[in-house]
Amino acid sequence: MSEKRFQKNEIAVIRVTDIGTSGEGIGKADGYTIFVRDAVVGDLAEVKITKAKKQYGYARLLRVIEPSVHRVKPPCAAAGPCGGCQLQNMDYAAQLSWKETMVRNDLTRIGGFGKEESESYRLFPIIGMEEPFHYRNKAIYPIRRDQNGNLTAGFYALHSHRVIPLLSYRRDGVKNETGADECLIGAKNNRPILDAILQWMISHRIEPYDEESGSGTIRHVLIRTGFTSGQILVCLAINAKKFPYAEDLVARLSKFEGMTSISYSSNMERTNVILGSRAVTLWGSGAIEDSIGPVRFSISPLSFFQVNPVQTVRLYQKVMEFAQLTGNEIVWDLYCGIGSISLFLAQRAKHVYGVEIVPQAVEDARANAEKNGMNNAEFFTGKAEEIVPKAYEREDIHADVVVVDPPRKGCDPILLDTIIKMEPETIVYVSCNPATLARDLRILCGGGYELGAVQPYDLFPHSVHVETVVLMSRVQK
Repeated sequence: MSEKRFQKNEIAVIRVTDIGTSGEGIGKADGYTIFVRDAVVGDLAEVKITKAKKQYGYARLLRVIEPSVHRVKPPCAAAGPCGGCQLQNMDYAAQLSWKETMVRNDLTRIGGFGKEESESYRLFPIIGMEEPFHYRNKAIYPIRRDQNGNLTAGFYALHSHRVIPLLSYRRDGVKNETGADECLIGAKNNRPILDAILQWMISHRIEPYDEESGSGTIRHVLIRTGFTSGQILVCLAINAKKFPYAEDLVARLSKFEGMTSISYSSNMERTNVILGSRAVTLWGSGAIEDSIGPVRFSISPLSFFQVNPVQTVRLYQKVMEFAQLTGNEIVWDLYCGIGSISLFLAQRAKHVYGVEIVPQAVEDARANAEKNGMNNAEFFTGKAEEIVPKAYEREDIHADVVVVDPPRKGCDPILLDTIIKMEPETIVYVSCNPATLARDLRILCGGGYELGAVQPYDLFPHSVHVETVVLMSRVQK
């Protein structure tokens, strides 16, 4: 039977059978694949085509004719338009099941794993959260004027720079009703802090940034909370060299329990980059402290630190388990950030070497090693795909265990080739993208390694993201 090609504005009825990588429901009408936001697997839905391609199209959900058994009412009023959560209309058990299936499917489809008995591996059930709300220790809020001139703070709509307001004030200072009392995945103290900042702006007639004209002062507000320490850091990204009315802002924010650091970062570039190259402290210390297990970390506004501390402890414990450290191993931690995995492993390793491209992160890693009294951790600044091959060729470096935690694009092929040449007994791969994970695992298996165990974690409930820890072992010749 030939497939029908739908046209823009046509109406179709689909049964949603899958979820796309951005959280959109996927179904077919007369053999034609249709992607539609806010649809849940199992829904029978009436949709309107908004963009039509030859073999697939995008649509808007008109109505749910027959709801899925997994469909729930999103607890957040802004869940639909907001880009922060894509899966709040699906019950949490179904979210976990889909993420686990996504990992398995990518390993099979892209990596080719599990197709033959000789390529079998163990995929453990995904580890979710007992309480999948208020898990984020960091939030960044764009501050803008909306089309009606209201001062707003919130989150960007999906694939847009339109702000979905968590807070909104009219020009006369009267607060608008937004329907969202708080962001349900952020820390509970964020909203009142954000409110105090908007009131400070209104009091001094400080304008938010305007992307079209490049005018205005306040671009973003970053709030980070130490879940174990209770300490709070606030950093304002500003479109100016000098910070206005600093004393009044400090007076308003320093009253909050746990407030430890108030700073700003100047960014006057016409760019989507949020913070500038450095942060200037207005009050308190330049950083807050938090812990992952027994390891303490100092976290500045520019530091990268895992946003879900509850799940991060579990994930790092699994990395430690997979690394099988006895105290005699040399470990290389590549894409190490501020050294959080490096220092966690340094508790049991003989020596850990970390490599990270961001200079500030490396400075933080060294400071955190000193803070924890760990003299068996050493850090290098640069691209892992440049540092490690040079060190291997010139110094014939050795590794018993290699840990990689790359960005979404995965590992550079040059780095993978060098890891294979180094012949570590164990590779632990931490991934935030199952597709590039599967691709890289196939390369490593082609270089003499076998896939042993795969453990997914839900670090970002209600989003489409999944984190995975993988154990690989060198095949004995």
